[in-house]
Amino acid sequence: MLLPIVHAGDPLLRQESRALSPNEIKSKEVQNLIAHMRETMREAPGVGLAAPQIGVSLQLAVIEDRKEYHKEISREQMALRERRPIPFHVIINPRIQRVSDEREMEFFEGCLSVPGFFGLVPRARGIIVEYLDQRGNPKTIEASGWYARILQHEIDHLHGNLYVDLMSARSFSSIENWEKFWKGKPIEEVRSALGC
Repeated sequence: MLLPIVHAGDPLLRQESRALSPNEIKSKEVQNLIAHMRETMREAPGVGLAAPQIGVSLQLAVIEDRKEYHKEISREQMALRERRPIPFHVIINPRIQRVSDEREMEFFEGCLSVPGFFGLVPRARGIIVEYLDQRGNPKTIEASGWYARILQHEIDHLHGNLYVDLMSARSFSSIENWEKFWKGKPIEEVRSALGC
C-alpha cells in the first residue's frame, strides 16, 4: 500500500519523533508500516524515507540506494560522491555515535517532503550510527560518502529537521534549473557562481 508523503509546512515534520520499544518493533502494525514505507520509497522513487514523512512520529526510517538509480550518474560523479548501491534496511531509534571522518562533503540534496527542489548541503563524510534493526536487534553502521549522507538526512527527519535548515540558502534551486545550470558541475564552480 502506498502511503501519502507529508510535505514541508506540516508541523509533524518539525517534531521530535518518539522512540520505539522492542515489543513495538516486533508488532504487526510496525512490521506492516515498514513494508508500506518500503513500497512508498521505491515508488517515489527515493533512497530513504523516514516515518515522519508519512505522518507517523516514530524514530524509524527505511533506506535503499538501488543500482538502477545510478544509471544517469557518470562514473566520475559516482566516485566523487563515493556512491554505491545500498541494500534495503531499516533503522530504528538511530543515534549518530560519532563522526568518524571530520571532513565535510557538500553536494546537492533533495527530499521527498520538499518536492521539486535541491540545495547544497554540507555533511560529515563519515559517521558511526547505532540503531535497532527491524527485528529489534542492536546494530552499528560505519558509513562514508553518499551512504553517510543518506543516514544523516534520514536521522535529521527523526529530530524535526529538513535539509533546508543546513543548506547554503543561495543554492536553493528548482530541479529544472539544477538540471539546466548545475548538474554535473564541480561544487566549487557552483558555489563561486552563486556566491555561496
